[in-house]
Amino acid sequence: MPGREDDHYYEAPAESPPPTRAGRQRIAAPPSRRARHPIVIVGNAIFTILLLLAVFVGGGVLYGSKQFTAPGPLASEHTVNIPQRTGLRDMADLLKREGVIENSTFFVMGAVILGATEKMKAGEYVFQKNASMSEVLETIIDGKSIQHSVTIAEGLTTQQIVQRLNESEVLSGPIQRIPGEGSLLPETYRVTRGTTREQLLQRMAAAHKRMVEEIWSKRAADLPISNINEFVTLASIVEKETAIASERTRVAGVFVNRLNKKMRLQSDPTIIYGLVGGKGSLGRSLTRADVDQPTPYNTYTIAALPPGPIANPGRASLEAVANPARTKELYFVADGTGGHVFAETYEQHLKNVARWRDFQKQNAPQQTQPAAAPQTPPVQTQTSGATPTFQGGDLSKKDQKKEEKAAQKKKVEKKAAEKKKVEKKKSDAKAEQPKEGEAKQ
Repeated sequence: MPGREDDHYYEAPAESPPPTRAGRQRIAAPPSRRARHPIVIVGNAIFTILLLLAVFVGGGVLYGSKQFTAPGPLASEHTVNIPQRTGLRDMADLLKREGVIENSTFFVMGAVILGATEKMKAGEYVFQKNASMSEVLETIIDGKSIQHSVTIAEGLTTQQIVQRLNESEVLSGPIQRIPGEGSLLPETYRVTRGTTREQLLQRMAAAHKRMVEEIWSKRAADLPISNINEFVTLASIVEKETAIASERTRVAGVFVNRLNKKMRLQSDPTIIYGLVGGKGSLGRSLTRADVDQPTPYNTYTIAALPPGPIANPGRASLEAVANPARTKELYFVADGTGGHVFAETYEQHLKNVARWRDFQKQNAPQQTQPAAAPQTPPVQTQTSGATPTFQGGDLSKKDQKKEEKAAQKKKVEKKAAEKKKVEKKKSDAKAEQPKEGEAKQ
């Protein structure tokens, strides 16, 4: 019943003390069930980690960016050759060893981030003083490798050219096949280090083909040569005969005149090529035995052009043969100054030869003459690659006799013509006088 103290006794909770004036007492509310869920806890942790990672990566990128664009360690410009097929990691290590960069890892990361891995080119590069990794990468991407000059002089044989290419430290790789004589264009070629010798030979052959076809298409219509092989062959002879550029068209004119008259060319360089081939240099003076030695190339013993070129002619000699000087000259001999004296007649040529021999006697050191001294002045062979000074242009004994007979025949014919002319005048004068019978009438 109501009022009984032991009946359903309930003890009310004690009331919280009232807040004081100093401040209110707050009790945190317990977390909700959602906040205590495991997935939420894991998500919060991941977010925190990612945030920290982003801060770390961002700081690293900022630091790396500064390092990538900061001045490099080079105290002066430096050349580095990056071989073909060098990977990015190996390239970075090479640049570090050469002192171009300080940190190869940053260089690799920069190249990857910038998407430059497929754009970098092997080659020989000059890196400037204090070049940053960014500038180094830009240089390699541009691919502006150092250009080296390989100069091939006019008048070299193909064998001599191949020898020079093999001696070049800039070029690489073996030469698989030696090109034909007269098929290469002497020129100065610009190449990068590592260019193969085969590649350069192909360039030289292509340049030769283009130039020959171009000049051949502009040749004089009355040339006594019928094809490109003969054209290059004659140009190679002119190249070997000429030391002074201004004489090329004149020398070419002499040979063209001889071909037109069915005369032998009698070019000393063809004797040498017939004896030693692509070696180029005989190593001694020519002798009468050499002049008389029959070979397919010896134009003292054959009646026309050789079967092929004796060297690789340059543009000037090709142009000289395509459009030679229009003269009546048939002979030339050295004048002692590197040039030649030209003549239209054999008599004048013999006088020029006599002057040349006097010059030789006055200027040459005393030496024992060979048992069979050549009728032509000896050819002073030059070191490989030099343009020889032509000393020939004279006739062999057989041709000399032929010329002398022709000259004698011409004199006899001239005298006969003069005699006939005198007799005709006498006959005409006699015919004008009246006959004896007519006078009587």
